This record gives sequence, C-alpha cells and structure tokens, in this order.
Amino acid sequence: MLQHSRPGLILLAALAAVHAPELRSQQPAPVAEAVQAQIASAVAAYRAPPRPSSVDYGATEALRTVYAQRANAPLWNLDGQTTSQAQALIRELQRAYTYGLRPEDYGGDALAALSGPSGISVADAGRWGRFDVQLSGAALRFMSDLHYGRVKPTSVGFNLPTMHQRIDLGASLSALADATDVAKAINEIEPPFHHYALLKDALTKYLGLTQHPELKNLPAISGSIKPGNAYAGAPALRRLLVALGDLPAGGSTPADETTLTPELSAGVRAFQQRHGLTPDGALGKTTFTALTTPFAKRVRQMDLTLERWRWLPPFDTPPIIVNIPQFRLFAFRTTEDRVADILQMDVIVGKTYTQTPVFESDMRYVVFRPYWDIPPSILRKEMLPKIRANPGYVAANRLEIVGGQGDDSPVVAPSPAAIEGLASGKLRLRQIPGPDNALGLVKFMFPNVYNVYLHSTPAHRLFGETVRAFSHGCIRVSDPAALGTYVMRDEPGEWTREKVEAAMNGTKTQRVNLQHPIRVLILYGTALATEAGPVLFFDDLYGLDKKLEQQLGLAPAK
Repeated sequence: MLQHSRPGLILLAALAAVHAPELRSQQPAPVAEAVQAQIASAVAAYRAPPRPSSVDYGATEALRTVYAQRANAPLWNLDGQTTSQAQALIRELQRAYTYGLRPEDYGGDALAALSGPSGISVADAGRWGRFDVQLSGAALRFMSDLHYGRVKPTSVGFNLPTMHQRIDLGASLSALADATDVAKAINEIEPPFHHYALLKDALTKYLGLTQHPELKNLPAISGSIKPGNAYAGAPALRRLLVALGDLPAGGSTPADETTLTPELSAGVRAFQQRHGLTPDGALGKTTFTALTTPFAKRVRQMDLTLERWRWLPPFDTPPIIVNIPQFRLFAFRTTEDRVADILQMDVIVGKTYTQTPVFESDMRYVVFRPYWDIPPSILRKEMLPKIRANPGYVAANRLEIVGGQGDDSPVVAPSPAAIEGLASGKLRLRQIPGPDNALGLVKFMFPNVYNVYLHSTPAHRLFGETVRAFSHGCIRVSDPAALGTYVMRDEPGEWTREKVEAAMNGTKTQRVNLQHPIRVLILYGTALATEAGPVLFFDDLYGLDKKLEQQLGLAPAK
C-alpha cells in the first residue's frame, strides 16, 4: 500500500494545512524569524549527510515547502513548550536502533538537550528556531531512511533499479507533527512486508541479549563433543540455549549437569537448524563458533537485512524470490509474504568465485528438455583443453558443435577446424537434452545481462549439503516439477504436475512462452525472522554484508 495515499495521513496533512493560519497567529514573530533563519543552514547540513552514499529523496525541498506553507510557524512548539509529538519523536530518534538504524545519524540526544527539561521559553526565539528546524530535518532523514533505505542498492552492486513509489515527505512531516500516535505514524511509512515487521520485532529481543554478553562465555572445546560426552560448559551452554529459545526453560536436567544430555543435544540441534549447520546435535568447531558469535554481530545482520527490505517495492504480482545465503527459493501465490501462501524449496547457487548476482527480472518462458549452451567462460577454461586433448570427449559427453544460435542449428563434426571455430567463437558447444544434461529437464528463463536462470539438475545429491554453493552462477532447484506447476498455473492448457512431468520426460525440446510474466528477485539477506518464532541466520557467503557495512559507514560489529 502506498504510504502517502493512506487516508489517515492525508487527513492529518489536510488538517495541518487548515489550521496553519491559526498556528501562525499564535506564534510570536521572533520565533518565525528564527525558524526562517535556520532553514538555510539546515538544508546545508542535510547536504552534508552522515554517509557519502546517502540519497536525498526530496527532503530538502520538503523542509522548505512545509515551513513556507506555514509562514515559518514552528511545527514542534506551541506557546513556548515542546509539543507532545516533538517529545515522542525525539524518543523514537533516540531509540533508532530498534528500527535497525543508528541514533547518532538523527541527533536525538542533542535535540533533547536543546529543548530543555521544561521546554524553551518563548523569549528564546533563536534557540527555539534551531530546535524546530533541526528536529524537522532529523525527522525527514529518519522517514526517508526508513522508507527508501540509507543507500541505493546499486551502490553495493545490487541490480535492483525498481523502487517503490515515492512518498510525499512534506505531507508526512506535517502529518507527523499532528499525529496522535507518533510511533504508529512512523510505522505507516515503513516497508509493508510481514517479514520486515517480524524481523524488526525480533531485533528488540536480540538488542536485549546484547546486554548479557556473559551468556557467550562457553569453555573452549578441543574436538567434537557428541551427545552423551562430558562437557564442563554444559550448564553455560544450557543457559545460552534457553536465552535464545532453542531450549525450553525449566527442563528436567539438573542445572549443574556437565554432560551433553539428549535434552541439551536437542537444543543444540535446534540452534544448528536456525544457523544453516548440519543438525547432528554435536558440539563441533563450526557449531561452537556460531554459538559464541557475539550478539552484536547477529544484531548487525538483522540491521543489514532490514535495510535490504527497504529497497523493495510492494509486490504488484506474486513474485519468485531466491535468498542466496539461505539457499532457498520462495514462490508466492499472493502478493503477501505469508508462509501459508508460499511454495518453498532448496536451491544451489554460485560458488564464491562464480557468484550468483543480486538482481530482478521477469520470467518470460520455460524450456522443457533444454539444450545446455556451454557459456564461453566454461568453454575456454574447462572444455576446450579436454576437447583438444581428446576430440572423442565431445561424443562421450553427449556434446555437439553447432553453427548458428537456434536449437535447429546445423551440427558440425569434431575436427581441428571445428575446435578452432569454438575457440574463436564462430561455433558454439552445447549438450544434448536428457536426464544427464547439466540443466536437467527444464529451465526457467528470465532474460538478464548475467545469463542467469533457474533450472533442474541431475546432481540431486548436492541438495543434501547444508552449504549449497556449487554452480557457475545459475540457480538449480530441488523440485523442478513443483516450480513448473506453479509457473504454468495461469497459462492455457491446464498444466497439472502430471503434464509438467510429461513434458520434462518427453522426447523433444519444448518452449512455452508465458502469457503472464513473473517477477523474479534474486536477493541477499543473512537474517530471517520466521512466522513460527525462530530467527534464522546465514553466513555472509559472498561478503556482501561487509560491503554494505562500508557503504553505510559502519565499523564491523564487535
């Protein structure tokens, strides 16, 4: 839902405009003059943002416009007293960390000090003018950061050019100044996604946990501690898992028990499942590292993921989303991000040196029993040396050398000339369709500059791995028939799962153009709050959290 179109905000903005003359009549001229004097310096301050990559989405113009409409009457003061809205807003700025933002970016403490414990005297016009305009500037930055994000996604290499529709920051500022519930008015301009709200709520819990770093003090381990083994740190491990919610409080095990009991092992297993680790219930090196990762690091992961949520527009149509570090695909049946209406499956993504890019595109067609056109980089680095050493490699691996770009292009027999044609790019190499084809039996195409797409695979065993980064950049799906049924659900021809599987296992290559393109979002988030309660954390597979930290001007979390 567009935030500036909500009736409540429009009504509040209208009321502010209607009562502006009345407000102006109540304000002494020196205060209005002081406000006017502060606007130029406030605009200059806004143009010197806390981050080099910050973007002004109309905040400076909104600052000028709002005060001009009010003849420079202050927004946050009435008869020399700060309004209740000003006091509530300052509190929200001071606790910006609960939104995944930095309080120091908005100067809440300085504004609180400037307003004074009992408000500013009418006679102190200069001080009040500074306070009012600075609070408006902070509010505009705060609202802009919450709605749009603090940096553009392209600044960190994310090709997500489609932004949600702009909000009228001036109308939002006026509405905020008149809001009966400031926190609710702020919530109105945040992303409308259910899982954004869940993660923001979960952030509050983890912020509380940062006040108890002692929970992370587990005795070091020298090897893997398996269920039933002795571990002197078992009581401390139990306290940590209870605090995290991976182990129920008040279990039957004595608090001083120093064995990795079945009950405690079950808690370890729950923790492992939340962190993408092999759920064996044992305390090994990788699990120990995850257990002792500081709470501040988990808070940072949540902050960065909330930032990425802000980059997304509301969904006009049900999308397909892949979360790279989670190795998971989500195919929405509605535009709401509710688990009950989402098809989910495991995926395999690109290796760290052949990364799957972050971008958006529209799925436009499906190919059953596809040829695999060997990408030029794989041809040069992997295939050509083998073919030159043994021309029989082509036939043995069900490959074909062809001229032209279509599936019906003529096949060229392997020869020294043909091999050189491959090397020069005049000919291309492809793999014949079939169960052993690298793309499996179906591919889902959403044209993009990266030549990345979704496809099935004959290497099903790799889905048993917890870290599934094995591809050259394309994304392999674990249940292609289910995805095919989902993709084709609104297409002519009654594409049941049986019909999809028949096309996958048929005798010919078949392309089906989609009459209803599907938006595909390849995203990257290392924290996810679930509707069931647990918060999931994933490794920063490609180092993109670090890159975003740098763009935001954040020191690494300690």
